[in-house]
Amino acid sequence: MADRDAAATLPNITQEQLSSLLNGTCGDPFSLLGRHKSGRSDVIRVFMPDAREVRLVRWTRTGVQREQAMKCVAQAGLYEARIPAGAPYKLRIGWADGWEEGADPYSFPPLLSHHDLHLFAEGKHRELAHMMGAQTMTIDGVAGVRFAVWAPNAKSVSVVGDFNLWNARRHPMRLRHDGGIWELFIPNVMSGSRYKYDITGPDGARLPLHADPFALASEIPPATASVVASPLDFEWHDEEWMARRPSFHAENAPLSIYECHVGSWRRPDKDGTRILTWDELKETLIPYVVDLGFTHIELMPIMAHPFDGSWGYQPLGLFAPMPRQGTPQQLASFIDACHQAGLGVILDWVPAHFPNDLHGMARFDGTCLFEHQDPREGLHPDWHTLIYNVGRNEVRGFLIASALMWLTQYHVDGLRVDAVASMLYRDYSRPHNGWLPNYYGGRENLESVEFLRELNHAVAEYAPTALMIAEESTAWPGVTRSVDSGGLGFTYKWNMGWMHDTLSYISRDPLWRRYHHDNILFGLHYAFSEKFVLPLSHDEVVHGKGSLLSRMPGEGGTRYAGLRAYLAFMWGHPGKKLLFMGAELAQWEEWDPHGELAWNMLDTPWGRGMHALVRDLNRLHRTEPALHQRDTHCDGFAWIIGNDTENSVFAWLRYGDDGKPVLVVCNMTPVPRIDYRIGVPLPGWWAERLNTDADDYGGGGTGNAGGRSTEQIVSHGYEQSCVLYLPPLSVLYLQHEGGAG
Repeated sequence: MADRDAAATLPNITQEQLSSLLNGTCGDPFSLLGRHKSGRSDVIRVFMPDAREVRLVRWTRTGVQREQAMKCVAQAGLYEARIPAGAPYKLRIGWADGWEEGADPYSFPPLLSHHDLHLFAEGKHRELAHMMGAQTMTIDGVAGVRFAVWAPNAKSVSVVGDFNLWNARRHPMRLRHDGGIWELFIPNVMSGSRYKYDITGPDGARLPLHADPFALASEIPPATASVVASPLDFEWHDEEWMARRPSFHAENAPLSIYECHVGSWRRPDKDGTRILTWDELKETLIPYVVDLGFTHIELMPIMAHPFDGSWGYQPLGLFAPMPRQGTPQQLASFIDACHQAGLGVILDWVPAHFPNDLHGMARFDGTCLFEHQDPREGLHPDWHTLIYNVGRNEVRGFLIASALMWLTQYHVDGLRVDAVASMLYRDYSRPHNGWLPNYYGGRENLESVEFLRELNHAVAEYAPTALMIAEESTAWPGVTRSVDSGGLGFTYKWNMGWMHDTLSYISRDPLWRRYHHDNILFGLHYAFSEKFVLPLSHDEVVHGKGSLLSRMPGEGGTRYAGLRAYLAFMWGHPGKKLLFMGAELAQWEEWDPHGELAWNMLDTPWGRGMHALVRDLNRLHRTEPALHQRDTHCDGFAWIIGNDTENSVFAWLRYGDDGKPVLVVCNMTPVPRIDYRIGVPLPGWWAERLNTDADDYGGGGTGNAGGRSTEQIVSHGYEQSCVLYLPPLSVLYLQHEGGAG
């Protein structure tokens, strides 16, 4: 009753407004709180529920500080005081356990500029990592945090957190109507504070507390709060790498990627409950990958995600690194150390879908804000996740700003964009009646096409030497064609068809491979239609598929020989390379995300041999121009033998810009081929540069005594030829070194 009476005595405050304030659902707090003109003086009004006393501190024109008690005009905690017009002030609040002193959050003007709001509404604001979320800053000498969140359909939004005992009545936010953004600057909030948003939906219902989609840091799961983070203040030492990156990422440069799930790469002290931190990974992972000769490391998603079992592919924090490995500064230090060691860093990035956790982005303001409303567009049937509505400007801008933040602020060298195929087709993995056609009645997702083009155009503008790699499993044309030429604008595309065809071939009993010769040949029909990465990724060694080694037919050493041959076949094939961790150890068991790699294999000749082979493949890939310079051009490849189905033998030439060829010969059966004649384009000595049957690799030690000279015998369309010994289940690399035949 006292509060009802208070409403009657307070000018310009209705009972409804007072009730919303008392209930924590106030949608226009600045109309009630802060400074209000009243004749020749100002009325200061603050709402401090649970305070035992509130005092107002002001300064006179002569600089004298005066303090006065504020009058409680409503029992729930509404206080008033009158001061001279325009006089500066601050508050002293008496709580049960002491006093708090600071500026009034409702004494500050709107902070987001109209230009910022306009760009956000247009989906063109590229620095949302600095505009939205919790930004530490100093305003008029007052340190605090400006909170900003997009919730255009909400009736009210309050910031709750450690700093206000999670009380929604303490800090209701101001709505900036022209952007649908709620903002509030709260003094004295420090980095490390946890927070969420308390939102009232358009129907007046209070929603579950939401974490901040724009947060720069988050709690370690299963906790779900966002965390106030200081700006990334890191002193980089990678100037040389960044200056040389254009040459490292040129189309004719070697690109060999080690895909890694950092949580299960190695467990510290064999403790299955721990994972290595970024600082520990600097000392272990970086030298390991560098020693193996890879040019880049690709990290499976490290953006904040609530469920470890998703391996990061169901993220909710596209601006926040996962906190398990350490702080944002420690992540930056890891990337900096990679660059100083000559190793590039690629991140998996997931714009295709997000999980429906109650604390996340699902129905964020009580409506389908980030996602489509119709489940035929907004629900992913394979992963039971929600699909971003990239036809909406703000959502498109949200995703692009996330990508640019990783590439610019964290100096990341590229993004591997997950599940692009699911974005391109409206009927992807849906029954005939489970999808909606586009404007023209087709199955193409035109909004996603435009989003991907805009994404890649923005990356080309803000991070022009970064790699953009699409995981795209269909025949969509022009994935790696430039946007200006009508393509999607990616740098590379995963060659999923090559992966499936060749794994199917190599998994078969060698006796039957002769009937599946086309599994090897078919990929060369389209190998130069796009710029491809050949991936042997994590998806191929999990969910009961077994490890690469376990998929090789045969027993004992035959399996290892088969895997050695397959990897050398891959490194000799046109296309950039990607290998998931563990294959280099000849790991028998499939990948266990909760365990670690089979490091004990390095104590066996098989494991040491596979490790040595991968190192040598990468060395040759880097040092021999023929094995990388013309990867994306058909004139860098020439078949010699593609029709020997009876023997399951393949042979081809790779060429670099200098015209010096490398001959690749594959024997895909466990039967040695003795005196096997192969035509070659140049007479003289052909040195054996790599033989997967070598002793050093755990093989039988048979081969060609360092190489072979040609004979003037016509074969395979050439005037000269070599007679080679092809060890069982082997791949040979030979290179012309001149001389007479």
